[in-house]
Amino acid sequence: MQELIIVTHVITDSVNVGFIPAAQRLGLSVVLLTDNAEAHRKYFSQSGLPAYPAAIVTCDVFNPLAIIEAVTRRAQRPAAIFSNSDHLQTSTAIAADYFGLPGKNWHVTYRAKHKAEMRSALQNRGLDGLWYAVVCNKAELERQLTHVPFPCIIKPCEGVASQQVSLSYDQAELKAQSAAAWNIQPGQSLLIEEYLEGPLYTLETLGDHDRLHVLGGFQVKLSPPPYFIELEASWGTGLTAQQEAEVLTIIRDFGIGFGACHTEFVMTDAGPRLIEINYRNIGDYREFMLQDALDIPVFEIVLRLYLGEPLPQLNNVPGAALIRYFTARSDGCLVQAPEPFVQQLANAQITFKPLRAIGDMISLTHSNKDYLGVLRGTGSDAQCLGQEMGRVSEQLVWEINA
Repeated sequence: MQELIIVTHVITDSVNVGFIPAAQRLGLSVVLLTDNAEAHRKYFSQSGLPAYPAAIVTCDVFNPLAIIEAVTRRAQRPAAIFSNSDHLQTSTAIAADYFGLPGKNWHVTYRAKHKAEMRSALQNRGLDGLWYAVVCNKAELERQLTHVPFPCIIKPCEGVASQQVSLSYDQAELKAQSAAAWNIQPGQSLLIEEYLEGPLYTLETLGDHDRLHVLGGFQVKLSPPPYFIELEASWGTGLTAQQEAEVLTIIRDFGIGFGACHTEFVMTDAGPRLIEINYRNIGDYREFMLQDALDIPVFEIVLRLYLGEPLPQLNNVPGAALIRYFTARSDGCLVQAPEPFVQQLANAQITFKPLRAIGDMISLTHSNKDYLGVLRGTGSDAQCLGQEMGRVSEQLVWEINA
């Protein structure tokens, strides 16, 4: 049986419920390379999971040389090396290239992951001229203060899930927010960039180096500033074909062309402006909702690309999909929470998954890490789906004791 190497960091449903079962349906034996081997072994010690890896191997997955060494110790050459982690796209791409396997260009994965490098690459290619600066300490910040266009965004250059991302309206706020970030991780590189005003959208694409296909996109609702927590996403942008084509042209010129890519952008009065290029599948359970809405085996299609197969012809099926995230509003101990469920209705399917368990201690991060649960639904009619999601949402109750 051919082996698929999946390079992973933390435990995610995207890998464990999405890609591992998909790999086994394709007749592949899955080997997990991870720097959190014990946590993964504990997770897979449960019974009743949809699929299990054949082996879990300890590895410094942030180091491509460590991945290469771990793979060379295997009895057989792998059929593919894959990761769905934001952090691990570059080390995985380097390892895949070493073994001559299909994969992403590691230069592009690095530029996409590192937010300042993304801004630099966009500017150098004449794709976007957004003002930005990088600071690593208080002295560098002081030198930039007179140049900063307020309001501005500050965020870690290699952050994820909206962690430590905030809006600053003046110099005092910018100094305070920078100090808070450096208190968490001293010396980390922070990106300061011009604030883009307008509705937030995503573009979801799949590619095989030769062809880049648009699956569609989401319109995203965010929490009020100064933080940027994603609260809701509805399938279908409502944008014109020309507007989506502009975004596709930008990411193609950036170098995106293989596998899955999740691009976030703001539609401004001057047209689309990129926020982030996440060179992997969309996450936060929208990957499962996307698969349901399109009625295509997204996880299998992605893995087939890494096996060297061309992208199949895909016909986007119009449908409705809506996802809603419920966030903690205070620190404390979670003492009441809804149970998971699936409701099959006449014109929709609604699924609820709790993300925190009773007894968990909650410490607010003002990011997507504050999610308590996620409600997602798919159907044929957006209005009916929205009404059903609203009805179910009102029944979900959490209680946190300080």
